[in-house]
Amino acid sequence: MDQNEVREQTGEQLPSVIPAPATVPATSRRSGTAISPQAGTGTCATCGDPLGSSPDGGITYPYVYAIGKVEIRFPSIGVEKEFAQATGRAESKGLTDRQALYDTLKQQRYLARRMCYVLTIGGFETYLLQARDPSDLDLLVEAIRPEPSPLDLDTVIGVRGPIAPPEMCNGLMVPIVAFDQLYSFDRDSLLKSIPRPEKISEKQYRPSAEELLDRIMLMTDNAGATDEHRALNYCAVRYPAVYARTAESHQANASLTGVEVRPSSLSGTRNIVDVIYSYTNRSTDVTEKWSVRVDVTEEFPFLVTKLSPYFDR
Repeated sequence: MDQNEVREQTGEQLPSVIPAPATVPATSRRSGTAISPQAGTGTCATCGDPLGSSPDGGITYPYVYAIGKVEIRFPSIGVEKEFAQATGRAESKGLTDRQALYDTLKQQRYLARRMCYVLTIGGFETYLLQARDPSDLDLLVEAIRPEPSPLDLDTVIGVRGPIAPPEMCNGLMVPIVAFDQLYSFDRDSLLKSIPRPEKISEKQYRPSAEELLDRIMLMTDNAGATDEHRALNYCAVRYPAVYARTAESHQANASLTGVEVRPSSLSGTRNIVDVIYSYTNRSTDVTEKWSVRVDVTEEFPFLVTKLSPYFDR
């Protein structure tokens, strides 16, 4: 079942800020893909696959669906000095340091290819990003942004590989992620793209949506590499119904008291999870639960059922 079929059956619309991912073939594994071990600097010179995917006999690494912020690092002092010389030769008068950095990366692709692109989550350096397709280098450069904001967000979808060797990025040893898709946006754009229920005003709706997004972003240890975290992050940026449900609960004097993920009873050959949102009435202390089913078998999660009441079994 692809994204279009899900929308037809559930009647749900996805936020326009994040385009629907392309359909990918099913794999024989449920939570990862087979790739051969990291070698050297981790770049396949002929195919452009940083992790050297191997269909047979490789090590299984998990899929990643992470939300964070892309930052740049110099891999060595030599590259840093060369970058300084290239910037000095360019027309950078009147530009901020970040604008000069961005312009140099755009104009000098040989330097853009040598840089380290790090995804930070919660302020911690979490992944070293590499593009499976060399043409996706532009996505990494655009994620740097000439005018960054604390509210900037980047969503990375790919495969987590081994730990980067110390010589790869000036001693930084974090897992390598070979990404297939990278979306860069800011929190305000995401929230504006979420459809607002007609019966709730913008003044009432916006704080509820902001609170839900912040709670998901601040959940501990969410590196987007487990099925649970991938499902949570997918719902945060791809499923607007959870924001509407939270706003409606606030209007009914209920608080969002919990977000959890459980394996679905429907799981068979597919890996399906229930993302459960709990709302507790502030007056009666009665808790009501709503859930949405997400298929996380492959690299790109998708909806199985729309948001509906959930009852503990």
